[in-house]
Amino acid sequence: MSAPAELLQPALERALRDYLAHLRVERGLSENTVAAYRRDLGRYAAHLSGAGRTGLDQVDERDVTAFLTAVREGADGGRPLSASSSARALAAVRGWHRFARAEGWTADDPAAEVAAPTQTRRLPHALSVDDVARLLGAASSGDTPAGLRDRALLELLYSTGGRISEVVGLDVDDVGAEAMVRLFGKGSKERVVPVGSYARDAVDAYLVRGRPALAVAGSARARSTPALFLNTRGARLSRQSAWAVLQGAATRAGLTEHVSPHTLRHSFATHLLAGGADVRVVQELLGHASVTTTQIYTMVTPEALREVYAATHPRAL
Repeated sequence: MSAPAELLQPALERALRDYLAHLRVERGLSENTVAAYRRDLGRYAAHLSGAGRTGLDQVDERDVTAFLTAVREGADGGRPLSASSSARALAAVRGWHRFARAEGWTADDPAAEVAAPTQTRRLPHALSVDDVARLLGAASSGDTPAGLRDRALLELLYSTGGRISEVVGLDVDDVGAEAMVRLFGKGSKERVVPVGSYARDAVDAYLVRGRPALAVAGSARARSTPALFLNTRGARLSRQSAWAVLQGAATRAGLTEHVSPHTLRHSFATHLLAGGADVRVVQELLGHASVTTTQIYTMVTPEALREVYAATHPRAL
């Protein structure tokens, strides 16, 4: 929940505005990431204003702890946050206070010693190789421009492990002639990822027989867009529309479990590691800043333990 500006103390509002500008301009964070900071810190600033704090220099550790308790319970009128979402909000709060101290606005950092909520570490949900094949086989409902686009979109998501925002944000020129694609991740950080033959064939078919037809359907301005994936109006395909494409394919494939664009990203990483890929290579392909984030995919599931035990122990069966 982001509080209306008129409910915030003026000094807090100015400090928040300056920090968000710093994130956008100096650190180069994407608009989506800045918007997430704005939501979490707007809620924090509203909490501080409600507690009578007029500036960051009046905040102490108890205020930060009270905020975490309030958002976990929804006591501030907002949606209750999970442990992981609360930890994300605390990270945003810490960043703001570090910035305030570095700028000389405050003498201390009241968030530095506040512990993040304990999180239950869950394995990412990944589809089996067979289920991915079924999903991609059901990606297109025909050899229409939209059908060719849908197949190329889903093939590219699984082939590159890209985030949905990265893939719908691709321009035609980002798809190289040497089976590589340029993805722009968090903070507009660029990485180059190989593209498999199935995805290359699907993208080539779309570029030849699908995209020109979708571009013609748009206005003169829309026809000049560099976007790779277009909607039926000739403009860039949105993340919401891409999500709908995936949901339609999952339904046609008969997949009853929840499937999201991130499911394909998880499947990409899991299948690479199961095939023997080095975790550092997978880290680079996913665009993770830390290998610790990637290592969650190396955790062995109970099902995998049972399968290996049954197949290898001489007295398992």
